[in-house]
Amino acid sequence: MSGDKRPPLVLASTSRYRRALLERLGLEFDCVRPDTDEAPQAGEAPLDLVRRLARLKAESVAAGRPAAVVVGSDQAAVLGAEVLGKPGTVQRCIEQLRQSSGRQLVFLTAVHLVNGRTGAGESHVDRTVVRFRELGDREIERYVAAESPLDCAGGFKAEALGISLFERIESEDPTGLTGLPLIWLCGALRRAGIPVP
Repeated sequence: MSGDKRPPLVLASTSRYRRALLERLGLEFDCVRPDTDEAPQAGEAPLDLVRRLARLKAESVAAGRPAAVVVGSDQAAVLGAEVLGKPGTVQRCIEQLRQSSGRQLVFLTAVHLVNGRTGAGESHVDRTVVRFRELGDREIERYVAAESPLDCAGGFKAEALGISLFERIESEDPTGLTGLPLIWLCGALRRAGIPVP
């Protein structure tokens, strides 16, 4: 498809992390905040939650941009049976990292694409497993002071100094951990008429 025929692209998010990831593809796009209630439903499993919210975010924005290709995404960090959100405060961030010390954290990152021209939707969920090494209180406090990852699910930035907290990461797509699985998304964009590269 020639450049002048490609549909406009919209990211249904104001996350600076997702924006930076999508910018890697060299595409022009707009960012629009979705009007979505992100509260989990009673008894909703984390996988169902992220799938539902990614779809609702994309559909919410697509309703106002009918000719566009709209991408929505949502992520949950799961430790055992508990979903860890964005810590928001230094103390909560320290507590989350103490909880994660020596344990395995599973990140579920859902992405949903709505093609406004056809009405078609596609979904994908990336699963990334992060194994933390045993962390001492002093190093947790040093890390949080250095990087202040208060707006990151799980309380760390894997793309920066947070990588020092891990024993290993198991993933099919490293960008899924940061919030937007680009390997799958590139294919979905091509199918929607937006060539990448």
